[in-house]
Formats: sequence, C-alpha cells, structure tokens
Amino acid sequence: MTITSIESRLSVSDQPNEAEIADLAGKGFALLINNRPEGEEPGQLGTEAEAAAARAAGLAYLHLPVTGPGITLDDIAQFRDAVEGASGPVLAHCRSGTRSLTLWALSEVLAGRLRRDDVVAYGRERGFDLSGAIRWLDAHGERMVED
Repeated sequence: MTITSIESRLSVSDQPNEAEIADLAGKGFALLINNRPEGEEPGQLGTEAEAAAARAAGLAYLHLPVTGPGITLDDIAQFRDAVEGASGPVLAHCRSGTRSLTLWALSEVLAGRLRRDDVVAYGRERGFDLSGAIRWLDAHGERMVED
C-alpha cells in the first residue's frame, strides 16, 4: 500500500491488506474509508474483513463504494462529511487511490475551493490522473460550478 498525503486531514492509497490496516492507527489515522465496490476484483479484501480489521485497529470505518462514472452528488457529500467529521486524519482507498482523490477534488470544486481548471494539475502534483473528475464535471457539474 502506498499512502499519498493530500492535506493534513486526508490521505489516499491503493487497497490495504489486513496487516497494513492494523498499522494505520499507529500512523495517526482515525478513519478508514473504502471506496471500492464489493467484489471489484478477485482477491480484494472484502468489506466485512476490512471493517473487522479497522475495528480491531481502533479505527472508524466507512464503506462508500463508487465507480468513476457513477459518482453522485450524495457520494461526494458523504465523503466530504466523513472526512470533515472524523476525529482525526482519514485514509481513503480504492484500487489505486484515484477514485478517492476524485471524490475529494470534486467536493473541493463544488465548494468553490478548487477551480475546475486546476483539477488535472492538482491530481498530477499528487501523482494521479484526475481527468475522470473533469469528465464528471462536464457531464454533471456545469450547472453547479463556474470556472
């Protein structure tokens, strides 16, 4: 698992295993958000096992499964609320970290804290391709976001 710090309260990563989840509280995390749909790929740690590992490590846990094209405004709001309401730093993960960062970037754009034109560079600076966030905004966000 590779953890990428996004800001003081949020980091993203690829899929952690149970041993890596067990170490997260020691690294200062308070909440683990799983953005992967159940059974997305063979061998993926299932939601029940992941939730149990998080609880055993003393972490809060949220399963908020999303797919890039299927992200909704409710998904974005739930993600933001979870990060902002957490008792400490949050680690959000999906297969690579991109969907988790996409949720955050979209919430930042919709809140007016990140310009749409800066999304791709925001992702690139952190090692991620956020072109999917631009496609989402093109399809869903024009009426909500001004450049």
